[in-house]
Amino acid sequence: MTAAAGLADRVAALLGEPVTEAGPVGGGSICRAVRLLRRSGGTVFAKTLPDAPPGFFAAEAAGLRLLGGTGTVAVPEVLAADDRTLVLEWVEPGPATPAAAERLGRELAALHRVPAPGYGTAHPAFIGSLPLPPPGSGHASGRPVDWPAFHAGRRLLPFLRQAADSGAMAPQDVRAVERVCELLPRIGGPAQPPAVIHGDLWSGNVLFAADGRPRVVDPAAQGGHPEADLAMLELFGCPHLERVLAAYEEVRPLPGRRERVPLHQLHPLLVHAVLFGAGYGAAAGRAARQALASA
Repeated sequence: MTAAAGLADRVAALLGEPVTEAGPVGGGSICRAVRLLRRSGGTVFAKTLPDAPPGFFAAEAAGLRLLGGTGTVAVPEVLAADDRTLVLEWVEPGPATPAAAERLGRELAALHRVPAPGYGTAHPAFIGSLPLPPPGSGHASGRPVDWPAFHAGRRLLPFLRQAADSGAMAPQDVRAVERVCELLPRIGGPAQPPAVIHGDLWSGNVLFAADGRPRVVDPAAQGGHPEADLAMLELFGCPHLERVLAAYEEVRPLPGRRERVPLHQLHPLLVHAVLFGAGYGAAAGRAARQALASA
């Protein structure tokens, strides 16, 4: 049996009806992604990852449902999931227009006004293929007291250690990130209660659709700092990025945000250093020094 046939058979079992593969879909990143036709009519999107970590697709499905449940950003409907497969409604791609970019900015601003019960997630979560450390036990609720404690202890330092242990971080870059963690209560900006964020919002996880409403996909949805989503869009680029940011700040102004961008890019850079090596480790060191210089 071919891999394509195997995926179609799994999706058919999950949906309870036959499907046929209509073709591969680009942008699956670490997963294989395909478009499938249902016998009853309509198209679905499915993706699979051999040897996926336990709970990998369940976490993604939970994140999509969390984001969609806020009534702010648009996400594809989750149709089914198991340990190896995720099936979503098909969203027809469309142009990345200025109007769509502005809508994305406004909807992200609305998302970030939704309070989260705490930082991180109570269920397993992943960024790329890497598990996110659980929130920890900073107080009786099981969550750290504030964002600096959470972010340093559960987002920066764990990935810094992994990157350093793999040889992806030079000693001076390790020290710079450690210093950021020490000074985070001072350089992190105004106090920020936990808000619902996408958590992995690079441009590949923004789907511009034919109906004009962007969808966000592949989340590491959690309680976090809203500036993390915006900083990640800036890190890897996004069509009409300035329109996205301007529309966002019309709805939800963030004084001083631009000076904090390197700080909020540290986490994704450390993740990439773990996954892809020393080039990203050096970039993380530069971002850490920029964050310290702006303090």
